[in-house]
This record gives sequence, C-alpha cells and structure tokens, in this order.
Amino acid sequence: MVDVATLGTFAVAAVASLFMAWAIGAGSSGSTPFAPAVGANAISVMRAGFIVGILGFAGAVLQGANVSEAVGNELIGGVVLSPEAATIGLTVAAALVAIGVFAGYPIATAFTVTGAVIGVGLAMGGNPAWAKYQEIAALWILTPFVGGGLAYVIARLLRDEPVPERYLIVGLAALIGAIVANIEFAVLGPADAGGASIAAATGEWLPGPQLLGIVVTTTLIMALWAAVLAFDLRNDVDRGERHFLLILGALVAFSAGGSQVGLAIGPLIPLSGDLEIPLLALLFGGGFGLLLGSWTGAPRMIKAISQDYSSLGPRRSIAALIPSFAIAQTAVLYGIPVSFNEIIVSSIIGSGYAAAGAGGGVSVRKMGYTVLAWILSLALSLGVSYLGYRAVDVLLL
Repeated sequence: MVDVATLGTFAVAAVASLFMAWAIGAGSSGSTPFAPAVGANAISVMRAGFIVGILGFAGAVLQGANVSEAVGNELIGGVVLSPEAATIGLTVAAALVAIGVFAGYPIATAFTVTGAVIGVGLAMGGNPAWAKYQEIAALWILTPFVGGGLAYVIARLLRDEPVPERYLIVGLAALIGAIVANIEFAVLGPADAGGASIAAATGEWLPGPQLLGIVVTTTLIMALWAAVLAFDLRNDVDRGERHFLLILGALVAFSAGGSQVGLAIGPLIPLSGDLEIPLLALLFGGGFGLLLGSWTGAPRMIKAISQDYSSLGPRRSIAALIPSFAIAQTAVLYGIPVSFNEIIVSSIIGSGYAAAGAGGGVSVRKMGYTVLAWILSLALSLGVSYLGYRAVDVLLL
C-alpha cells in the first residue's frame, strides 16, 4: 500500500518538475530551435512558439528516456534522491531558468539542473560521479568549438559557393537524411535498449546481414531527402532554402524535447519506483510542461536570440541549425544533459563570423554576459541547492 506521506511529497516534487518543464519550454527548448528561422524571416515568432511546443512534446515522449535516466540516477553515487531533495533541486533550477526567461538572457538549463541535482545529492552524503562528470564536461566544452566550427565552415561554403548553391543545399539535405535514419526512437526497439533507429529496425527485416540493411536504408533515406529538396530548389532557390530551414528547425525542436525533458523529470525517477509510475507517464507529463512553456513563454526568448545575437539570413541560419541538430542527437544517444542555449548560440556565432565584416553582426558584449550567466547558473544552482537541503534537513530534525 502506498504511504500517504510518500504520495504527498511526490506530488510536491511533481509540481516542481512541472514548473521546471514550463521554464525549459519557455526558455531553452521552446526558444532556441526556431530562433534562426525567425531571424531569417522564414516564420513568425508566434507560429514558431506554437509549432516548437508540439514537436518538443513528441521528442520528449519518443526520445526522452536516456537523458532522464542519466539525470535521475547517474549524477550522484551512494544515495537515492529523496522527495525533499528532488523538490529543492528542481525548484532552485527552475527559479534560475525563469529569471533568465524574464530578464531576456538564456540561462543554460543543463547547467542549472545538473548543478542542482549534484548539490542536493552531495548534501545528502552522496559521492561525486566523476566518470559521468567527465563525459558531461567534455560535451559542454567541445560544443562551442564543434558547433561553432561546423557552422562557420557550412556558412563559408554557402557564401563562397565553391560549387553551385543548390548542389550544396542538396548535399546538406542528404547529410541530414543520414542522421535522421540513424537516430533512435523509443517506439522502434525494446524499452530497456533505449529504442532503435529507422535504419536498424528496417535492417532487421531485410535479407542479409543487418549492417548491410542499415547501409541500404540509410542510403535510400539520404537519396529521398536529397531528391525532395532538389525538386523544391529547381524553380526557386530562395523558397527551397526557407523550406529546408523550417525542416531543420522542426528537427532541432524535436531533439530539444528529447534532451530537455530529462532535466525536468529526471529527479523524479528515483521517487517513482515506490509508486510504480512508469517512465512513459513521466515523459508525457514533462512533455506537456514543455508544450505549455513553449506556448506561453517562448516568444520573448525567440525574439532575444534571433534578433539580439546576430542578424541572420537563410544561409547562416541553415549553417547554425545543422550542427545543432547533430550535437543534440549525440547528447540524446549517450544520455548527456546539454544546454540548447549553448548549442544554438555557439552555432549562431560560428555562422556569424563567416559573414562579411568583423564579427558578422555578433554582439560580443551580449555574448560575454551570456557566458557569465552560464557559469554563475552552474555555481549558484549547486551552492543554493546544497545549502537549501542542509537547511531543510536541520529544520526537520
């Protein structure tokens, strides 16, 4: 029989989780995916917020398990987060993200949640999970260089046109098709295996070795993507670019849901076992929170990122979204919490510096404040969560 006190504390933690999901939807996952498309005038701010909410919900349900498990079980060793710890950690992190939303500065959600979970875990007497921290730190440090570098290269190729622009766009579409064919979806494989990709699931049904089936399926999907975009570009290159940009924004929004929902519901996972609440139900709840945040709070941050950081055209927007999609799916695959603000802003800077003129329209001062906000959000969330749990623990004695 379920203990009433356990149910009550879980309900409080669930409210904090929903608040966190709303803050993420309004800030990170709700604003960043379509910000380059809005900056390129390919879609309006309000329509972008509406679409990204639906796509984020779908990504949360279909791809959210890996990061959720990592946040809930792999950030601290030796202890299981208590309902009080989860509530304190989620509330502190959500408050910091919400402050960033209303102040107009993108707080790195992964920094705040990771710091908060580690803070309350250490306050409970847990041990640091150094191996996981190394994975997280490696991705966080590499993201600005890899994302910004790839965005710079793609933007330069599209600007200098070593080959005709339409052929470059078709080639990039084929590359995106290859990634889509090999990203994992929960519905395509066993739940305990984290799902399977379209190519892997199809390869099992084709005759011959599975690896050959994966290669064949990937090639076919690449060819299909390239053919569809080539047809769209045939009569109007500008229109085809805008359509490709919107597709990329949709893929990034879907990936954002798969990554960011774990930051909201991850701390609830250790608590849900006693109540026999399935992970899928938590993913639905977290996805709903992301959707609400995207619909109610994202337009403000979409405007901030699309207009304040850099003046984006369709080419530079495409250059920013391609590495963003690739990095996000890498994080989802390996269960590493990552900030979409860091991914997108780094890519915007990379594509911005490829443009003519010093800095490509990127606001260096704004970026300096943003990086400082990221660092402070990690330090503050860890410190405040640690002290908050210790204070509550003393009061409850």
